[in-house]
Amino acid sequence: MSWRLELFKTAIDAMLVEDTTAPRKQRHTARRILARLIEEHGAQELSYSTVRDYVRVRRAQIDVEAGRRMEVFVPQEHAPGAEAEVDFGEVWVVLNGVKTKCHMFVFRLSHSGKAIHRNYPTQAQEAFLEGHIEAFNKIGGVPVKHIRYDNLTSAVKAVVFGQGRQRQENDRWVLFRSHYGFDSFYCQPGIAGAHEKGGVEGEVGWFRRNRLSPMPLADSLDELNDRIRRWEARDDRRRINDRIRTIGQDFEAERPFLAPLPVEEFDPGLVLNPRVDRSSMVTVRMVKYSVPARFIGRRVRVSLRASEVLVFDGRTVAARHQRIAAKRGQSVQLDHYLEVLKTKPGALPGSTALARARESGAFTSAHEAFWAASRRVNGDADGTRELIDVLLLHRSMDAGDIQAGITAALGVGAVSADVVAVEARRNASVSSGGGAGSDRHRGAHAEVKVHRVVSLTQRRLMDPDAVIAGLPPDARPLPSVSAYDELLARRTEHPAGSASKENIS
Repeated sequence: MSWRLELFKTAIDAMLVEDTTAPRKQRHTARRILARLIEEHGAQELSYSTVRDYVRVRRAQIDVEAGRRMEVFVPQEHAPGAEAEVDFGEVWVVLNGVKTKCHMFVFRLSHSGKAIHRNYPTQAQEAFLEGHIEAFNKIGGVPVKHIRYDNLTSAVKAVVFGQGRQRQENDRWVLFRSHYGFDSFYCQPGIAGAHEKGGVEGEVGWFRRNRLSPMPLADSLDELNDRIRRWEARDDRRRINDRIRTIGQDFEAERPFLAPLPVEEFDPGLVLNPRVDRSSMVTVRMVKYSVPARFIGRRVRVSLRASEVLVFDGRTVAARHQRIAAKRGQSVQLDHYLEVLKTKPGALPGSTALARARESGAFTSAHEAFWAASRRVNGDADGTRELIDVLLLHRSMDAGDIQAGITAALGVGAVSADVVAVEARRNASVSSGGGAGSDRHRGAHAEVKVHRVVSLTQRRLMDPDAVIAGLPPDARPLPSVSAYDELLARRTEHPAGSASKENIS
């Protein structure tokens, strides 16, 4: 340390002693101490680094001498499968081209450091519960001792001051904890409690810096969470600080100590009972979601979850939507209006449901081509009804098979939903290796030539020497009705109302 500092140590110590009774935000920094030494004691030759190094050591000594309370952190050992920590962290994501703030739920096992991360559009209770369920299912069990939390409103209604860590918990949260059989440990309010779950605090920062910087680009949160699952698998090979074993190795040793999962899974959604309006939509948190038209005027049970909205008919899911975070938005599915459009086909071209189906890609170019061809042949109304019958096939058949069926039908000039259905089933059978000859060796199916539906009208109008769909040339003459002309002559001989002699008795 510089010999020049010896003349000023007494003055520096006086400033540090003064700090022991000063407000925390009004204590001297090393730079302020140097400024005062220059102003009050003419210490122009002192450097900042010399003063800084002395203050760092001497401040701690003076604090101890003055009897000031100092926070001491005692290293902890965490038994396998005993404890975990949970926290939320804000992250920014570019979703479908829009910069969006999301909330990352993080669950971290204290022993192994195994962590689960999921992004949600909200940090409301439904996201809080859904994140737990995802984490429990992923690790295959539940911590046997407790899980550490901040005083989140999703779990805590009120902090009971003066009574240790006692809290008034949310009723639904108590039900959730009872279902999975774990206890909660609540940290001290404010900054003082941050170190009590330092593992998950550090995990939030590490993951945000190393996996979510720069801002990730994704079409949806589901796509981003799938990417995060792959990152988590890669992180199993990572070592925390100076540990000998990796996170994955420690987790495999910890897994047998976790409590088993309950047989039934808890529904994390907030249950609501809105009424279906005349547009066949329900309003949930200022957002409209479509439901099948048969529910108009009825109240339905809705499960509002962190990432999706489910509408139930009894215990059966009648509608499923991705949750929309923006207020006054709407999610409309074309399938919910097909029965109504069958009776009002003129409403389809300008409908919101059709516009949304086109935007999402559910209404493909194959559907457009079939619709145009059907309207040319059958007229607007009947042609649209044929299209709707094709759309109804999606409820029971795979979209890829239906698209293959549409392509096959249009290839032979058929604009019938029945033809599309036959071709779609044929495509599904060939794809799965089923149907006749399904017991053959798989390679044998490549040698079987599948005959497609053929339009006989088209076949007759084309070149008689051409062969399509494997059929032989048709050399038969075109049909004629000339043989029936003699019936007209007989009709003249026996006009209506006259009776033949043979019939007179």
